[in-house]
Amino acid sequence: MSKSFDDLLKKINEFPTKTVAVAVAQDDQVLEAVEGARKNNIAKAILVGDEAKIKEIADSLKIDLSNYRVINVEDPQEAALTAVKLVHDGEADMYMKGLIDSKTFLKSILNKEVGLRTGNPLSHVCVFEIEGFDRLLFLTDVAFMPYPTLEDKKWIINYSVDVARACGIDCPKVAPLAAVEVVNEKMPVTVEAAELTRMNEEGEIKNCIVDGPLSMDLAIDPTAAVHKNATDRKIVGDADILLFPDIHAGNLVYKIIVRTTKFKNACILTGTKAPAILTSRSDSYETKMNSIALAAIVAEAQKKNQ
Repeated sequence: MSKSFDDLLKKINEFPTKTVAVAVAQDDQVLEAVEGARKNNIAKAILVGDEAKIKEIADSLKIDLSNYRVINVEDPQEAALTAVKLVHDGEADMYMKGLIDSKTFLKSILNKEVGLRTGNPLSHVCVFEIEGFDRLLFLTDVAFMPYPTLEDKKWIINYSVDVARACGIDCPKVAPLAAVEVVNEKMPVTVEAAELTRMNEEGEIKNCIVDGPLSMDLAIDPTAAVHKNATDRKIVGDADILLFPDIHAGNLVYKIIVRTTKFKNACILTGTKAPAILTSRSDSYETKMNSIALAAIVAEAQKKNQ
């Protein structure tokens, strides 16, 4: 079982090096990340974008472009389609956003001819290593799906379970979060959490343990189960996956973690034929590199499951 990003990086050494295709690669932070990934044997990269600008940035960062395949496409939309097609056609294993807006990046993923669409909803999974925790925490969805329906939440669980299992957690514990840990008909989130638990118990949601509704303290703090006389729950402070009721709750928790704890993290888009790395410019170099590593691990798991 992987309990840290160091464990995840060790897993990468167990399989052939993956390749990431970068859309509109003329971005200093992204080039730093892919260079770090190359130097640490995490992944190779194909850089698609304005070659002159890529070279200018690479020279300023002392990055040797002879280590990369560079495809010159100056128009951002065309560069995105070129990059995503590399993944679609099997020339690359994962897809990464460069200096391009998220809307255009997502549009390329959903392109019917060369994209990575599956016909299922897309979602977002974030993995955290937080000082003081004895395990990795998987948060979903904190950045993509605003108000997931019950059916959406089923997909989100399946995606996050696949990511956790790729990381070596064979039967992850999933906590559908709410303000309370009992079903209240006036709080629809609790009703949906209980329904997800039923689906899991009856085999409709597999390869995990779902226990909801759960308050955050019961999900992550073992002492809370004692204080609340809830030691008979399937999850007693040892949740692996935190399933948020909506994007507001998820995003608030995400931002509290990144501003108040010592952490490492990685984020990928899920529900695609291959992992997509959708980071923001505010994400650190380490987060971008870790996200490439996470995508490589998930790509290998998808390959094995084909």
